[in-house]
Amino acid sequence: MRHIKIPENHKNDPRRLPFYLSIEEWVAKHMPAGDYFFSWRVNPTVICGRNQEIDKEVNLDYCRQHGVDVVRRKSGGGCVYADMQNFMFSFITDSDKVTEVFARYTSMIAEQLQKLGFDAIASGRNDILIGEKKVSGNAFYHMPGRSIAHGTMLYDFDPVCLLNAITPSKAKLESKGVKSVPMRVTCLKNEGIALTPEEFEKFMIQGITDDNPYTLTEEDLHEIEEIEKGYYDPSYLRIVSQKGSALKDSSKLVTRREVIKGLGEFCIEYSLDRSGNEIHNFNISGDFFMNADVETLLCRPFEGKRCDKESLLQVLDEINPEKIIPGLTSDILLRLICG
Repeated sequence: MRHIKIPENHKNDPRRLPFYLSIEEWVAKHMPAGDYFFSWRVNPTVICGRNQEIDKEVNLDYCRQHGVDVVRRKSGGGCVYADMQNFMFSFITDSDKVTEVFARYTSMIAEQLQKLGFDAIASGRNDILIGEKKVSGNAFYHMPGRSIAHGTMLYDFDPVCLLNAITPSKAKLESKGVKSVPMRVTCLKNEGIALTPEEFEKFMIQGITDDNPYTLTEEDLHEIEEIEKGYYDPSYLRIVSQKGSALKDSSKLVTRREVIKGLGEFCIEYSLDRSGNEIHNFNISGDFFMNADVETLLCRPFEGKRCDKESLLQVLDEINPEKIIPGLTSDILLRLICG
């Protein structure tokens, strides 16, 4: 596995999270077949999943007042808080099998922690635990011919900022049997790690990659910064929130939320015409993982369809939701829509 390196003399401040997300995309598009890995740290940032409603998951006023950036990534999953006390890892591979990629990535990270003496295991759909507490959360997305898995690693953390920046729903916390975010997380420093942050990063990179790194060129970095511009587009950052706001003006709004074990939190929203028969503004948000564009492939097919079981089953037969959101069967989605 090759290590992707940023040249030490790179002129721009590389602590912007979209810069590193853009490196992932660039590697997936341009590097030869194979496996790639790199580590990074960022300024204080809340990172939201691709399908999450930012205004419902993030305390935006707190983030503005305390200089915390809010960014949307292209992978699914939930919100995470990151800063210079938190390492981020990126893994790019040729496989397009979600379960296999996740298992390989999380096992790889957990094994490195085990070498340091931690009781670390991959758990659930995207977490790495030490004991019974989460030390790493991870997410996945697919590009043509390539898959990207990336995640956090808490070396240390500020529980006050973590608690105030992210506002998960009560249903999500209850599904995990906890009352607040800090109750279910730990960090390497609290677990007694003997390495400094710099030593830990070097240990992870040397244990995972070979001795044939690729250092990004100035031309590569220019292309990466062009990709990065898309992450600052307001229509991308607010895509779900804007749609949710538009729904409030419809004649009849239907909203259903559910946390499904092993899949994540789902919020189904749609409006019905004045007769109560036809679906419009159909939207799915949440912290689930996906293999493809949810809005285009899963939401748009319901537009203008009659809101009855027979019509909905016809749509579900044509789209096969499990191919778009792993584990989301037609029966589950039908229940979410109809209640």
